[in-house]
Order: sequence, then structure tokens, then C-alpha cells
Amino acid sequence: MAISTNGRISLYCFCVNLTVLLVPCLGYLSRTLKLVVEDYWIIMSLVYALGIQLHILTVYKNRGYAYKIAWRSGLLGFFFGLGILIACLAQPSWNTFGFYVSHLSFFHFSEYLTTAIINPKSLSLDSFLLNHSKEYVMAAVFSWLEFFLEWYFFPNSKVFSLIVVLGLIMCIGGEMIRKGAMFTARTNFNHIIQSHREEGHVLVVHGIYGWCRHPSYCGWFLWSIGTQVTLQNPFCSIVYAAASWRFFKQRVVEEEITLLNFFGEDYVNYQRKVPTGLPFINGYRLEL
Repeated sequence: MAISTNGRISLYCFCVNLTVLLVPCLGYLSRTLKLVVEDYWIIMSLVYALGIQLHILTVYKNRGYAYKIAWRSGLLGFFFGLGILIACLAQPSWNTFGFYVSHLSFFHFSEYLTTAIINPKSLSLDSFLLNHSKEYVMAAVFSWLEFFLEWYFFPNSKVFSLIVVLGLIMCIGGEMIRKGAMFTARTNFNHIIQSHREEGHVLVVHGIYGWCRHPSYCGWFLWSIGTQVTLQNPFCSIVYAAASWRFFKQRVVEEEITLLNFFGEDYVNYQRKVPTGLPFINGYRLEL
């Protein structure tokens, strides 16, 4: 499995920052350190992350574009690790937020790394999807606000429960579906809807695409709702479901118009046999 140079940079920086998970292990060195780690593990983790970021700056500071990849991947690796620490070491009412942080960080990093593997020609900083849209950022901020408000007034509503388990299953399942779609489509996959057909672009109908026409959207749809179920955010769970459904309904129509222009009757026949995979979304229909 070949990975582009930029992909290797991102993987290295993600993994180096993920070593923040080793901070609690310092407690095994001495009784004093154990007490310090137990009380100040967050501060120690932040200091450790700062040291790693300085290392990244030293290595990549004169490499321009590579540094932009490095610090983004590094931060995602740190937050992935920090999320695991929060889930394991923080108070019970904070554990769910730790799971959420880890899933959010891993999703954005894995989007970049997967693109670096399957279609390096389309790889860019946008492949992290960190700047997906203003609406996406606002939705994330509102979900954090709901979590903290409910945590403050009803802390028992945020402790680990079967609802969290359901949310984690949705997140993991959504990730697997989306990445499965990306690896199946390979060079035919792109984060941006294409306006013209590239050389070698073919209609993918095998594997997971034999079950649904838009598995990458299905995976993202399931993952996005799962993040809010994991946080046990009742309001944002509903809002995310409605907003995501509306976004993908429009997105599917736009993409299928393009695919019909690219593949004509072959895509019409594919539409007849395979559903979109998204609830109550039929896509763009054209009878030839």
C-alpha cells in the first residue's frame, strides 16, 4: 500500500503526537510522579504536546507546505490521544466528551490519509475537511455548547450509558462505510464534485457500491449523527440529522446530474438497480 510523501508526513506527525498517551505511564517511574500525573495529567499532556509541536516546527519550518500538513496532522494526533485520556482518566461526566474528541480528530485525519493513499493527485489541505464550511464549524460549536450547558446543569445526563454505546457504534460504523467507499472507488473518489470527466474515471458499481450508490455520504451521515448521540445531545442529534439530510439530499442531486452527464444510460441503469442508501433520498432521476 503506497502512501504519498505528504501522506507519510501526516502519518508521522499524527503518530508522534499520539504518544501523549504515554504521559500517564510516567506515574510508574516513582510514587511522586504518580501523584503528579493523577492530579495534573491534563497540564502535563498540554506541555508534552507543546514540546512535540516545537519539534515539528524545527523539522519542517523551512519546508513551507509540508509544515502546514505537519502541524494539522500533529494537532489531530494530539486531540485523538487527549480524547482517549479524557475518556479513561477524567470524571465520569467527561468520559463521553473524550470519546467524541477522539472520533472527531480521527475522522479528519483519516480523510487526509486515505486520500493520500487512494488518490494523491487530488490531495490538498482541504482533504482534512477542517474548513469544510462555516455551517459545519457552527454546528460543531453549538454541539459543544449544548454539551457543556447540559453537563453544568445536569451532570448525570452525561455519564456513560447504552446511548453512548449506540453513538460509538454509529461513529465506527459510519467511518467504516465511508472509508470502505473511498478505498473501493480509489482514484474515482474526490471530495469535490467534478465538472468534467477525468481520464480513467469509471463508474464504480462493485463492492459497497453494489449496495448503495453513495456509501461515502451514507457513512458521513451516520457518523455525524453518531457524534451527537455519543455526546448525549438530544437537541443537536435532531438538528444534525435534519441538517445532514438536507445537505446530502442537495449534494446527491448535484452529483448525480454530473454522473448522468459522464456515464449516460449506464448510470440510469445503475440507479434503477441500486438505491442511494440515504433515507428518503432518491437522487436525480432521468429516464432515457
